[in-house]
Amino acid sequence: MDIVEVLEAMRTLEREKNIPFESLLDGLQEALAAAYRRSLALSEDRGIRVEIEPLSGEIRVFEHDLDEEGSPVIGETGNYEGEVAVGARPFGRIEAQTAKQVVLQKIREAEREQTYVEYAAHEGDIVTGIVQQSDARYTLLDLGKVEALMPQAEQIPHERYDHGSRLRAYVVEVRRSPRGPSIIVSRTHPGLVRQLFSMEVPEIADGIVEVKAIAREAGYRTKIAVWSNEPGVDPVGACVGAKGSRVRMVVNELRGEKLDIVPFSEDQAAFVAASLSPAKVKEVRINEREKTALVVVPDYQLSLAIGKEGQNARLAARLTGWRVDIKSESQLAQEQARRQAAVDQSEAARAPEVVAEVQGESAGPEPASEGQ
Repeated sequence: MDIVEVLEAMRTLEREKNIPFESLLDGLQEALAAAYRRSLALSEDRGIRVEIEPLSGEIRVFEHDLDEEGSPVIGETGNYEGEVAVGARPFGRIEAQTAKQVVLQKIREAEREQTYVEYAAHEGDIVTGIVQQSDARYTLLDLGKVEALMPQAEQIPHERYDHGSRLRAYVVEVRRSPRGPSIIVSRTHPGLVRQLFSMEVPEIADGIVEVKAIAREAGYRTKIAVWSNEPGVDPVGACVGAKGSRVRMVVNELRGEKLDIVPFSEDQAAFVAASLSPAKVKEVRINEREKTALVVVPDYQLSLAIGKEGQNARLAARLTGWRVDIKSESQLAQEQARRQAAVDQSEAARAPEVVAEVQGESAGPEPASEGQ
């Protein structure tokens, strides 16, 4: 293979693999410069630059000065200092092998970059892969062109990821690496729930219904607050679907995770009350200064409002951004009775002091003694 054939192959790669010809040419010129430098046995203070004429394939070689760090010395005019033409050089077997290595390396780099760009565009989306390997440390998903890594922290504890099974996951991050793009995916991220609803609910995909907030304890329960941008559309109903068809698809994908879909409201008291679903709330008292919400529920709703190990109340607080304090009606009545008793007791204790003060004031000043 001569240099003209190499250049033609590079143009074919530009067309078929979208690798810029200039990038291939620059790489080839740099590689040939290193090869010619070895063959010319130059001193340490001299470098080599190669120019290849893209049409004719003529190879011209130039020597130039190097600084103490081995970099070319550039003059004020932008030219290489001390540059002289060595002349045209032959393109032999060694040079052909060098060209082949350069082209292959450029192909690998370009394919890695294209794959990175492709998957970087999917950051924040859902991908479907085939489970290749799974253990306590991580799970590998085959996405076709590349593998994705799901670390232990991104796995739901009780889920099984069987080899060869199909799995959906949320793309958390895509990073460049020497071996290609590094893709981190998750089954625990709240974004997984958001994207699943977007796939199942056309109103969300179209922007008619908006997901305002999500609070999730992966594998157990998720609360999602939705809002309608059109007055005639019920956001909760749109997400639930006819006979629960839409939400059922999401629950199935999450393998039975419980889902509470609540309406978002700019009325914070109403939003806090809705966030404690499925519990029924009687009253919400908002303290703006301390960012707290006192929630009063009927006695029989207290355990449901708090949830198992406090999960329902905890998720409601995350969803709304308020510190939620839940009390039953009887608890609130008892607290109010205790406070009133304390006030009454305090007033009773002060009563003798008040009587003494009044009596002292009514006695008036002592009369002056006779003769004074």
